[in-house]
Amino acid sequence: MTGSETTAPNRPRRALVLGASGFVGSHVVRKLAERSPDPARDVRVYLRRTSKTIAIDDLDVERCYGDLYDGEALRAAMADRDVVYYCVVDTRFYLRDPSPLFETNVAGLQRVLDIAADADLHRFVFCSTIGTIALGDGRTVVNEDMPFDWGDRGGPYIESRRQAEELVLRYVRERGLPAVVMCVSNPYGPRDWQPMQGMLIQNAAYGRIPVYVKGVSTEVVGVEDVADAFLLAGEHGGIGERYIISETYMSMREMFEIAASAVGARAPRFGVPLAALYAGAWTVDKLGRLLGPVLRRPVPMNTTGVRLLHIMPPADHSKAVRELGWQPRPAAESIAAAARFYVENRGRITPR
Repeated sequence: MTGSETTAPNRPRRALVLGASGFVGSHVVRKLAERSPDPARDVRVYLRRTSKTIAIDDLDVERCYGDLYDGEALRAAMADRDVVYYCVVDTRFYLRDPSPLFETNVAGLQRVLDIAADADLHRFVFCSTIGTIALGDGRTVVNEDMPFDWGDRGGPYIESRRQAEELVLRYVRERGLPAVVMCVSNPYGPRDWQPMQGMLIQNAAYGRIPVYVKGVSTEVVGVEDVADAFLLAGEHGGIGERYIISETYMSMREMFEIAASAVGARAPRFGVPLAALYAGAWTVDKLGRLLGPVLRRPVPMNTTGVRLLHIMPPADHSKAVRELGWQPRPAAESIAAAARFYVENRGRITPR
């Protein structure tokens, strides 16, 4: 199935953003607000009362409060909306008990889909991950048509995201949900107030990374370009289609050099083998298990996290360019902007 509407509406689509306080979600909100003559009417966000909203506090948008368990609040938030942007995700790949990943990424999503399927929407734009795209042989450029072939190499986090994406596509087939799936790679850019993916760039900007890992490359994209792609999908993305939202394949060394150069920090000059990173992650994980009762929180690194740093092959984003009209800027510009943001806001960024 594909969408038939390709012309702009007479007025901006009225949008609801779930996950609006997160990195991707907040940038979607910002793009929507920038493009609306009346964001207080056209842009609605759905938040928990406890959400940290520094990323959108300067915007005049409508706020609704609730969580994924509150069906009444979700229905009210979705009422009179044309497009729902779903940017809720638990990315904590390092959890020893993976049940929260499946509760948020799959069960919570299904509660939203049940409501969205009856909401007469123009589009439901779902934030998925490039981790649902095939690995292939590790060298061939992959695309949306290649079947998922990770096995268990991505751990519970990737499995929860794969199940979530399949759930969305099932609602397209069985309930007529006008959903578009966005397979987003590693996003970087400014206004990253609670870095997760951006922690490596943050530390490179602070001059805290002494070495890079040899032979490690991954797909990267600017977060503002991700938001642009979401708005395009919300207007005329193909219903039931998946789109790779990534700009380029970049080495860890190049990422660190770009970040350091942007702020005048010292870039790491020496490379270490990937095996050393695995050994370090294994050690940290074992210590975390021993010290867990003392630390009272899991250590955010394990061997699965290392694997996710380097396992993805190069990906082809030409479908998003061709069908959405997406024109991403060089991701290097966004990495440099992220580094400058981290340095300029060093005392205000909240660690996870």
